[in-house]
Amino acid sequence: MTRITYFPILGKPLVMWLGILVLLSFTITFLLPFLRKKVFKKIPYNLHPRMAAFSMILAIVHTILGLAPYFS
Repeated sequence: MTRITYFPILGKPLVMWLGILVLLSFTITFLLPFLRKKVFKKIPYNLHPRMAAFSMILAIVHTILGLAPYFS
């Protein structure tokens, strides 16, 4: 599991890129209702819960990969 965690992508470990993706995903999830109300009226409402579930799955994978080196 440690090999996967520290797999280099553009010179940085996978776990770092996954953390950036998690932060971006949670930020988009947070902004979806505001964007739907103010800017993009065509965003479907059911996208918010789906995006939240996707964000949680990413966060769990990120946590497992981040803690894996300490428990292997």
